[in-house]
Amino acid sequence: MTGTVAPLDVSGTSATTGTASVAFTGTGTLVRFGLRRDRVRMSVWLLALTLGTLATAAEYKALYATPEERAAAVGSMDSPAALAMTGPRHYLSDYTAGAMLGHQLLGFMAVLVGLMSVLIVTRHTRDEEETGRAELVRSTVVGHHAQLASALVLAAVANLALALLLALGLTAMGIDGIGPGGALLYGFTHAAIGLVFAGTAAVTAQITAHTRGASGMALAAIGVAYVLRASGDVGNDALSWLSPIGWIQRTYVFVDDRWWPIALCLALAAPTAAYGFVLSTRRDVGAGLRAARLGRRTASDALTRPFGFALRLHRATLLGFGAGLCLMGVMYGSILGEAADMVKDIEQVQETLAEIGGSTVAESFASMVMVVIAVVAAVYVVMAALRPRAEESAGRAEPLLATGLSRNRWLGSHVAVALAGGTALLALAGLGFGLAGAASAGDGGLVLDLVGAAVAYAPALWVTVGVAVLLFGWFPRAGAVAWIVPVYAFLVGYLGPILQLPDWMKNLSPFGHVPQLPAAGMNWPPLLALTAVAAGLILLGLMGFRRRDLETK
Repeated sequence: MTGTVAPLDVSGTSATTGTASVAFTGTGTLVRFGLRRDRVRMSVWLLALTLGTLATAAEYKALYATPEERAAAVGSMDSPAALAMTGPRHYLSDYTAGAMLGHQLLGFMAVLVGLMSVLIVTRHTRDEEETGRAELVRSTVVGHHAQLASALVLAAVANLALALLLALGLTAMGIDGIGPGGALLYGFTHAAIGLVFAGTAAVTAQITAHTRGASGMALAAIGVAYVLRASGDVGNDALSWLSPIGWIQRTYVFVDDRWWPIALCLALAAPTAAYGFVLSTRRDVGAGLRAARLGRRTASDALTRPFGFALRLHRATLLGFGAGLCLMGVMYGSILGEAADMVKDIEQVQETLAEIGGSTVAESFASMVMVVIAVVAAVYVVMAALRPRAEESAGRAEPLLATGLSRNRWLGSHVAVALAGGTALLALAGLGFGLAGAASAGDGGLVLDLVGAAVAYAPALWVTVGVAVLLFGWFPRAGAVAWIVPVYAFLVGYLGPILQLPDWMKNLSPFGHVPQLPAAGMNWPPLLALTAVAAGLILLGLMGFRRRDLETK
């Protein structure tokens, strides 16, 4: 047979030749196309993760320059609550700047790298099927396994690129305790954990027919891995060995530099990815292995209204962020009572907390943590506010707007869910923070104080929603620019005081105008001004959406 490819049967192999290689026909072309599509998205991920790591390493070098300061850090980290948030105690045996990086940052980075890998795989597999593009591509000379294979290759490329950037960047910094060998190991621990969760996403993408469901199940696996790691580091060490995050932390990078735990990750990633290929042969294109549940014969009254329908679309994401933020609040609250001891010998952190104010170190520490909680909530509101763009691009908005539903009511329902959902997330995180903090510090009054401190960031969230709506209404293809708001807020709000950034940079962020409760007193004028700005941005966005044509792919 010359110049042609035999037709494929449902098993993904050639009906004529029976060779499995035909099932991967076109993989290279799809990889090149995927790199072209994701060149900006992937570059942003890699730069953010690399620069965040390098900035943290520089921060450790500045904060813990002397043996006495490092010894004080060991004392503050050697507690169950601190170990649950960081990593195993063995890192504390030689607590150099490199050991701090492996101990305090590696577990957190594993979650972010896992998120990047999951989103890459589901974007190029399940999302392609859900939008109908996969069926069109497969009607050409493309094998059954080509899309999944290309998605896994893209995830591998991203993770290997991150590994090399981290290794080169950390080596170039020339920090004591961070050598070339350890830097290379540190980089490849990220690649290894990324491949594990890419394989996980390859499986979950076969189970459900929806991108959100596939991503949600894979992200739940990341959450379980993190919880097992945290539980094992505090108590029974065996639990940490059930988690791939626990495996990479037990490389003890910059302490013992053990490479063999990476082999465990690869030994899990390879069969997991292979199982994804096997499962893909047992379903139709566009379908999932899990049969869709039969819905009710009649829709509920809520689904017949724009807000109820929008809430249903956002429900899974809102519940996932709710659980994550509540857990984050509880984890930070559990160490609130130990905050004074943790920072008592770290001069720069003490100066930062003193600038924040507050009658106690716990109040100042809580105010700093609130910025992190607010930024995570801002991630949700950007996702929620940009959801109409996904509905429009997929062609699902057009049939709805062809009815009596106005554009204002349709877009307004999604905006309302983003505004109310973001505020609810702040309250939930503040409640978890307050309850755990009250138990840790022995002060029941912290519950209401911390709930109020969290909710005070609601106007800043509303401005974030307004920016996303404004972009969607007037410049829909530039909607991703809205992500600058939470990223910038984190840089200037959390790292700014430590890095001593100028005040004018803080004032460029809506979060920089929120009073830092409970350390500071309530200041209503900035909150009212932020609310007015948010309302103006949303109204402008609605106006723009009414004036432009729908863009359907």
